[in-house]
Amino acid sequence: MWRWLPAVSLAAFLAVVLEVYGVAPSDTAAFAGYLVVGVTVPGVLVLRALLGGRRTLAEELAAGTALGYAVEVFVYIGGRAAGVPLLVVAWPVVTYGVFLAVPRLRGHWRGRGACPRPPVWWSWSVAAVMAYLTLLSATSFFRSYTVTQPGVWAGASDMLYHLSLVGELRHHMPPTVPAVAGEPLLYHWFVYAHLAAASWVTGIEPMVLLLRLGMVPMLAGLLVLVGVTGRRLTGSWLGGVLTVVGTVFLKPPNLHQGPNWTFTYGGIQDVTWTSPTQTFGALLFAPVVLLLLDLLGRGRGGWGRWVLLGVFLVAVMGAKSVYLPLLGAGLVAVVAVEVVRRRRVPRVAVAVLGATAVCLAFAQLVLFGGARLGMHVDPLSLMQWVWVKLVDPAGGAALPPGLEPAFAGLYLMCWAVAWAGVFGLLSRPRLPARPGVPLMLGIGAAGLGVALLFGHPGLSQLFFLMAALPYLSAVAACGLIAVVRQAGTSARATVLAAAAGAAAAFVVPALFGAEVPIDPDHAVPALFRPYIVLGIAVVALTAVLAAAVGGLRACALTAVALTALSLPGNVNERVLVMADRIAKTGFQQNSRPVEDQVMPPKALNALRWLRMHSRPDELVATNVHCAWDLPDPCPPKRFWVSAFAERRVLFEGWAYTAANLRQWRPGGPNSYPFWDHDRFLANKRVFTQPSPGTVGDLRERYGVRWLFVDESRMGPGRGLETAARLRFRSGDYSLYRVPDADVPGQREP
Repeated sequence: MWRWLPAVSLAAFLAVVLEVYGVAPSDTAAFAGYLVVGVTVPGVLVLRALLGGRRTLAEELAAGTALGYAVEVFVYIGGRAAGVPLLVVAWPVVTYGVFLAVPRLRGHWRGRGACPRPPVWWSWSVAAVMAYLTLLSATSFFRSYTVTQPGVWAGASDMLYHLSLVGELRHHMPPTVPAVAGEPLLYHWFVYAHLAAASWVTGIEPMVLLLRLGMVPMLAGLLVLVGVTGRRLTGSWLGGVLTVVGTVFLKPPNLHQGPNWTFTYGGIQDVTWTSPTQTFGALLFAPVVLLLLDLLGRGRGGWGRWVLLGVFLVAVMGAKSVYLPLLGAGLVAVVAVEVVRRRRVPRVAVAVLGATAVCLAFAQLVLFGGARLGMHVDPLSLMQWVWVKLVDPAGGAALPPGLEPAFAGLYLMCWAVAWAGVFGLLSRPRLPARPGVPLMLGIGAAGLGVALLFGHPGLSQLFFLMAALPYLSAVAACGLIAVVRQAGTSARATVLAAAAGAAAAFVVPALFGAEVPIDPDHAVPALFRPYIVLGIAVVALTAVLAAAVGGLRACALTAVALTALSLPGNVNERVLVMADRIAKTGFQQNSRPVEDQVMPPKALNALRWLRMHSRPDELVATNVHCAWDLPDPCPPKRFWVSAFAERRVLFEGWAYTAANLRQWRPGGPNSYPFWDHDRFLANKRVFTQPSPGTVGDLRERYGVRWLFVDESRMGPGRGLETAARLRFRSGDYSLYRVPDADVPGQREP
């Protein structure tokens, strides 16, 4: 009973937080039942049958859930393409039938003997980190993105785009960009297929799944699998906890006064909700690393592991594209180390590298159509963005010429401080040769390299670094434990070193750190001063410690102190923000008066009516995103109709399409005018010159069947009643049905 207490306590806490932030208990219960019965249990059964052996129950549940997600997506794609989305339930039903009918498989319901049990303190540690992330999500994301007043956040283009893709995957296969009719969806979209499947099975609103329920089990499973990876690499449960803590909290030290988000951005807590593709991809990639640790390091092969590896590689291919290049880099590092050290080519690593290359090629050429989606070689462009945010967020002051290398060096030094434990591997020469170490170091080097060498209008190069952080944290934990053990430092000395590092995280900024944003006239010395002071102090203290206790112990204590230095400043910043928000408004969600909402409730009423009274393949044209009297009349990041009506739109928002992103060049604007001028004019004429002719032209050329109209944007006397039939009105927002071509002036019942 006591061993189950951490999980039960965490589940109760999650349920309370979700209810406070607008999720009905019935929805939470329905989603939990669907997750357990439809995803986790069948995944665990198949995992046990293919792997054999014994693992902790937590590892089986997390890895089984990841496997359940992967298979569910594959089955849903087939069912949706066949027009039977609920065919997705065949996956758990068939699995249960097979594991009940086949005598050889019945034993997997109980597992194989007694499972190894993690220490209770390990379970409580992982549960505590998950509870912290939940509270952080509640006081930041949940407060801003309410499920009761979506009009409050309807200007948040990213979340509306995600919601529109869930709607697209609910109704169409293969998917296209719903906000621009006919535009191919060259994007990693598997997570939206999962959310669409969950919505079909449970009946829960896609918005509730996206903004509240969907990411919770993914994040919990990821923490468990990251902890298992750390334990596997370090050989200790403490290493697993350190890996989890490092994955969530370890950042470059913030030695300035005030938020330094630009230098410290990059953890899973920064994108858990705003990038569901990253969260889903991270969960599916974690079992790949665990399987490789077995295949590369322990000589445990067997066809079951290879089957699972293939399934997860294909799932990662469509879940998040950044992981395959990182995996390739890690495998190249493994091959290089084996060739140099043992003068042999590791066949397993080469085979997996080949499979990774095939998946990457398929993803790039088929799923993404060869599109770069805005990614360009643009060395150190990240430094310009960091400089602007730190020095002049409003004006966008340019980084002085020639300072890019120095600023990049400072950035690398800060990450080296955060990952100081990696250097502890040098204390035991055999450790770096373990296959898991070069694999993870290769992943980390590739992630950091892409962040520095490439540019993207949405800073997507940072997703490579985010993806690598759990594995760099595992290596750092491994090196830190190794050097502390090798040096024989006492527990007391280790704790004192950690306390000194944590104290320095507050003392150095208070004495030497400038306040952010920094005065542009004195920005360079102010930026570098605290880090120079820190560097001098570290060298001096290490020299003193070396003279007092020996070189190896001095290095071990320094590594512990530097790691501790990287934790409290970043954690404290978020904790203070959470505490301030809770003190001011408790746990209330942000809300606005109806008249101040970005999208009025009247518009949402009309869009929900359209979802109920139209077919999924009926195309919509709209003017809600355009003000024709402005020089740039239509913003490129509006997704109201496709997000809330779950219908394709003639054109609504095109900022994230491949056609727009392929125009981007470093230094240029993030978005460009809509490229199809004829479509733009045809859409405009319907609302500026409404007539049976303009409406008929839109119907004949593009197949438009509905008009979603903001009447306040229509000129006086320019109503659509003579050209289309009014079907619904809510305030200023109206829905018109376009008549069929063969019956002029048709009035439908």
